[in-house]
Amino acid sequence: FFNKEGDFNNLTAAAYHKKTHLLVTGFASGIFHLHELPEFNLIHSLSISDQRIASISINCTGDWIAFGCSGLGQLLVWEWQSESYVLKQQGHFNSMVSLAYSPDGQYIVTGGEDGKVKVWNTSSSFCFVTFTEHNSGVTAVTFTSTGYVVLSASLDGTVRAFDLHRYRNFRTFTSPRPSQFSCLAVDSSGEIVAAGSQDSFEIFIWSMQSGRLLDVLAGHEGPISSLSFNPMKCVLASASWDKTVKLWDMLDSWRTKETLIMTSDVLVVAFRPDGKELAVAALNGQITFWDHENAVQTGSIEGRHDLQMGRKELDKITAKQAAKGKSFTTLCYSADGQSILAGGLSKFVCIYNVKEQILMKKFEISCNYSLDAMEVFCVSREMKDFFFEYLDRRKMTEFGSMALIDEGGGGDEGVAIPLPGVKREIRVTCVRFCPTGRSWAATTTEGLLLYSLDSGLIFDPFELDVDVTPSNIHKTLSQKEYTMAIVMAFKLNEKKLIQEVIEGVPSSEVDVVCSSLPDLYVEKLLEFLASAFETSCHLEFYLIWAQKLLMLHGQKLKTR
Repeated sequence: FFNKEGDFNNLTAAAYHKKTHLLVTGFASGIFHLHELPEFNLIHSLSISDQRIASISINCTGDWIAFGCSGLGQLLVWEWQSESYVLKQQGHFNSMVSLAYSPDGQYIVTGGEDGKVKVWNTSSSFCFVTFTEHNSGVTAVTFTSTGYVVLSASLDGTVRAFDLHRYRNFRTFTSPRPSQFSCLAVDSSGEIVAAGSQDSFEIFIWSMQSGRLLDVLAGHEGPISSLSFNPMKCVLASASWDKTVKLWDMLDSWRTKETLIMTSDVLVVAFRPDGKELAVAALNGQITFWDHENAVQTGSIEGRHDLQMGRKELDKITAKQAAKGKSFTTLCYSADGQSILAGGLSKFVCIYNVKEQILMKKFEISCNYSLDAMEVFCVSREMKDFFFEYLDRRKMTEFGSMALIDEGGGGDEGVAIPLPGVKREIRVTCVRFCPTGRSWAATTTEGLLLYSLDSGLIFDPFELDVDVTPSNIHKTLSQKEYTMAIVMAFKLNEKKLIQEVIEGVPSSEVDVVCSSLPDLYVEKLLEFLASAFETSCHLEFYLIWAQKLLMLHGQKLKTR
């Protein structure tokens, strides 16, 4: 059918719903068609993107159609009968460069090379607002201490402040001469905004309230790579490619308080949450720790080996030599200051213990499943599989890897060797710990990744089976299986029965029941208690329930 229409070559995705006889087809131009079979009656045709539609799916009832556009990172759910969007999500078009958590850990803001600033909900994983005011790539983003203002720095020479109440750009900070801003910091009060330039080697200081430029700090002899305010004192730390870290005293007219000399170009600085220690990552792969008050180095971590990856078939140098070019480009302390999270020009994110200066855990962002030039050995021991990867020595000669030698003599069957600078490397651009200490996030070439200590999303469909009846609930309650009785009562969802079960639990058992109650039912029980306070005469009894629930589950509820 599409061959006749002349569209067959552009057809990129299709899905068929058997019950309703609907055929949905997607094309390279971003258009989709909705046909009724077998007559091929065109019901609907719409352009949803200017990129190819990569994937289509229809829900079980045939009302909703989901489209995926990989080129733009777009996800759309379309209700064809009412001709309206049910869901519309889009990621960053290019790589994400920076991220920041809101003070309560509920939101994450990201900045990308596409010039967009996006705010995401950590529990639903959805982006709920996108700011597009920047004309060039965003290099840094941060929240103020209130959590209602997002700041972003860009290569377009502006630092912008966005209001999360009204979703608007209410302040734009600029420099007297156009500068490309590479880093950003805001003090703990949210009043002082600082941005570093990568072309004029200066640091610009603005007032958030008035939007005025307060000062320009000069002294660095190379591009400014990172800025960090001390959380407890009026001190700003700046890192530069000139192999120095400068500490500026805000109360002393922004004079240089101290200059720390490094052995290599400095890429990132971060203060410990108590403000007593400064972590510095340099181009040589080292993380050094400083007592900045006395300008004394207190420790160092050699991180280059932890970033090392294997050697690919077409690599001209060994893995050991390649590791010399690896370094950490982003650092973040945990909330208690005992650990530090580090990522960079590698597929690994490392967590180190600061005091012991040892690697605690290494996370792999992406796995290479390609078996090119690899010998893979699998050892099974105690029902576990272990894989070891080595470069295949049979392809190595005294002239290098055989894969690099084009035996085709200019024919079509020769090995395609990528041009320098065009291969896609996995890298981590920014890592941040959640203020609650329960999770951390990373912006990578693979997208925005969240790692959490808490278990994933809870799913309970409240399916009633034959055992969940009022008589069985009463029987379970009489057997003193209180937690099970509460869960069954909520599954049946009858208010009087829930009240009867809760009031049937002795006050001495409340603590035990609250600790063993599944997370899903904690929220339901709190909702019930909130309504019960309005009418019940058992005020103290219900207050005990509320206190125990919030003491045991308050932190989890707050993060969600």
